[in-house]
Amino acid sequence: MADNLYRVGTIVNTHGIKGELRIIPITDFPEERFKKGAKLFLKKANNSKEFIVESSRKHKNFILIKFKGYDNINDVEQFVKSELFSNNDVKPKLNDGEFFYSQIIGLKVIDDKLGEIGKIKEIMELGPNDVWVVKSSKYDEVLIPYIDDVVKKVDLENGVIKVEIPDGLID
Repeated sequence: MADNLYRVGTIVNTHGIKGELRIIPITDFPEERFKKGAKLFLKKANNSKEFIVESSRKHKNFILIKFKGYDNINDVEQFVKSELFSNNDVKPKLNDGEFFYSQIIGLKVIDDKLGEIGKIKEIMELGPNDVWVVKSSKYDEVLIPYIDDVVKKVDLENGVIKVEIPDGLID
């Protein structure tokens, strides 16, 4: 398996009896990453396997995906709890204020009043806005909504995100 793989989702369950899998996407641009014909890699324990997406669709907070050649629930049950990876570095054009997950994860988060909060370790897509999960030695884990009232400046060049944490967000 190639070294340049990006984790794009986790298979959490099967869906129906025709070989569909329920995926929690952990990637920017899931519509591109999981589109028909996309190449994905499954990693479970020390094994990896390549798949081609036959179909995908959004369902609640999940993506339902079907791989070519896997037409039955019995064929895909073994893949539940596996991580999905992509080697396709999808790079759509970004608008102002939009970033790739890979640009945000690992950045230092600083609040003018509270000082350094920690580093972003994960991004969750929750409804109308993303939530950035910050690993912090001082506060353990902090969830920061990606909204204008909280995230004041993303400085990719210096690896810093300036935030204004509202009262009550951190105990």
